[in-house]
Amino acid sequence: MTDSVKYLLDETRIPKHWYNLMADLPSPPPPVLHPGTLQPVGPDDLAPLFPMALIMQEVSTDREVEIPGPVRDIYRQWRPSPLFRARRLEKALQTPARIYYKYEGVSPAGSHKPNTAVAQAFYNKEAGVKRISTETGAGQWGSSLAFAGALFGLEIQVFMVKVSYNQKPYRRALMETYGARCIASPSMETNFGRALLAKSPDNNGSLGIAISEAVEVAASREDTKYALGSVLNHVLLHQTVVGQEAIAQMELANDYPDVIVGCTGGGSNFAGIAFPFLGAQLRGGRKVRIIAVEPAACPSLTRGRYAYDFGDTGQMTPLAKMHTLGSAFMPPGFHAGGLRYHGMAPLVSHIKELGLIEARAYHQVSCFEAGVLFARNEGIVPAPEANHAVKGAIDEALRCKESGTSKAILFNLCGHGHFDMQAYTDYFAGKLTDQHYDEKELAMALAGLPSVPEPA
Repeated sequence: MTDSVKYLLDETRIPKHWYNLMADLPSPPPPVLHPGTLQPVGPDDLAPLFPMALIMQEVSTDREVEIPGPVRDIYRQWRPSPLFRARRLEKALQTPARIYYKYEGVSPAGSHKPNTAVAQAFYNKEAGVKRISTETGAGQWGSSLAFAGALFGLEIQVFMVKVSYNQKPYRRALMETYGARCIASPSMETNFGRALLAKSPDNNGSLGIAISEAVEVAASREDTKYALGSVLNHVLLHQTVVGQEAIAQMELANDYPDVIVGCTGGGSNFAGIAFPFLGAQLRGGRKVRIIAVEPAACPSLTRGRYAYDFGDTGQMTPLAKMHTLGSAFMPPGFHAGGLRYHGMAPLVSHIKELGLIEARAYHQVSCFEAGVLFARNEGIVPAPEANHAVKGAIDEALRCKESGTSKAILFNLCGHGHFDMQAYTDYFAGKLTDQHYDEKELAMALAGLPSVPEPA
C-alpha cells in the first residue's frame, strides 16, 4: 500500500482545526461598516442573520479554530480528499512542470462547498435555528447546504440565480432530493424580487440579487438565519481543511508547490487551497506564487475597484472593502455560474492589495478547451468554475515548457461537472461563446458605489 493511499484511509489525517490567516497577516483588513452609521459593525449587528458562534469566527484573529467533533465525523465521509499528480496531462503538454491537483469533487455534493455547509448547519442547529435561507449561483453551494440541512434536520430555502436555474435543472433536482426548496431568483417571494420583476420581467438574476432575497427572508423571520457559501471570513476559514491536507500530501510526495492556482468568484475554494500555504510563507516558510483566476466576463480582481460596497444588489448587507464591480453590476449569463459575483472576498481582496497574490482573467471558451484537454487525459470532467483553475495551471505548465524550467504547480479542482454537461454540449456544438460585460453598465455600477470617507 502506497503512502498516499494510507493517507487517504487514515481518518486521523483530517485536520482538527481550521486555519485563520488573520493571525499571520502583516496588517489587518479594513473593518466591515454599518451602512447607516459607517461605524464598524459589532456582533449584535450581525445577530439577526448568523448564530453567535459563526459571528465570533468572523471576527476571530486566533490562528486555529477547533473543528467540532460532529463536523469532523461528517467530514470523514470524504475527507481527506485525494491529491493527484497529473502525469498524463504533463505528458500531453510535453512540459517539465510537475502538475498536482487537489480533487474536491469527491464530496457527496460534488464540490468543496460541504466543507463550510456542514459547519454552518451544525452551528445553526446548536443555536436552535429551524430554517436557513441562502442563495446559489451554479448550484454547488445550494446543493451542499441542502445536503447539510438534511443531516441536521434543518429546512433549507435556496434562491438560485435564474439563468443557472434554467441552465442547470439537475442541480435543482439534487437540492430537492436532499429536501431543500429551490426558487428561481429574482422571484415573487420577496419584496425586492417583486420590485425587480415589475421593472424587468425577463431579469436573468445575479448572485447579488439572490443574496438580497435570501437576506430579506432571514431578516423577516425569527426562526430563520442566513448562510453564505463564500466571501465571508468564517466561510473561507472552514475551507482551509483543503490546503492543510494538501500541505501534508505534498510532503508525502516529497515536493512543494512553486505555484498555486485557484478559480475565484467569491473566493472560498481559492482561500481553501491558498491560505494555509500563504500562512506558512508569512511565518518564514517557503515562498510560493499564488494566482487567482477569474472569468473575464465578471472580473472583480482584475477590473474591479478596491472600495467599500454592499455585498448584495438590494443594499441590505453591511459595507465591506473589497474588489468590486459595483453591487448593481449585472454579469452576462456565462456558464461558470458560481463565479458570477460582483465582489471578491474582503480577505482575498486585502491580500491582493498587499501584493501577496496575482490575479488573471480568462474567457469561458478557452477555459472549456482546457477542461476538455484535462478530462481526456486525467478522466475527470471539471465543473465550469474549476476549468478556470485548469486553464491557469496549464498556462503555467506551458511557461515552464518555454523556459525549460521544472516547477511544481498545484491547483484546486474544486468540483466535478457532472451536473453541468449542457455547458459541454453547447461547447461541442459551437454554441458556447465568450461573453462580454457592458463597459457602460460597469461604469454606472462603479459610479454608484457608496461614499465612505477615508479614515483620518
